Amino acid sequence: MIIFIGSDHQGFHLKEKVFAYLAKHNYLVEDVGDKTLDPNDDFPEFAQMAALKVIGSQDKDPRAILLCGGGQGMAMAANRFRGIRASVIWDAYEAKMTRNDNESNILCLPSRIFDGNDEWQGVIETWLNTPFAGAARFKRRNEQIDEF
Repeated sequence: MIIFIGSDHQGFHLKEKVFAYLAKHNYLVEDVGDKTLDPNDDFPEFAQMAALKVIGSQDKDPRAILLCGGGQGMAMAANRFRGIRASVIWDAYEAKMTRNDNESNILCLPSRIFDGNDEWQGVIETWLNTPFAGAARFKRRNEQIDEF
């Protein structure tokens, strides 16, 4: 599994922590930006880069983690791409359910919620390690999303 990671200025500091955490735990991770803290950057650019990397990857299970202030903007931008199922997640239960039921391939973290704590680690580990259940109804729903 390869993980693409990106953030705007509001998620930049947490992105750096998440990148270090993933690398330390031997995940293959690629930073799609922003590479420096730029208070004037815009989240859609990084959501697009991550989404296109996931869609174009030859990896069998490519994923991305996107960070911004509330996570919502990243999810909205990423979900514009067919084949992307980006979810804003704030706890381990939701991380499990979005993988199990929806086969989420982009995790959007709200940096304002995780500022000053390490709860994001459990969210990420749960999301990365929960398989898609593959139930017929879940597959059918994902196909319907991609038909729009």
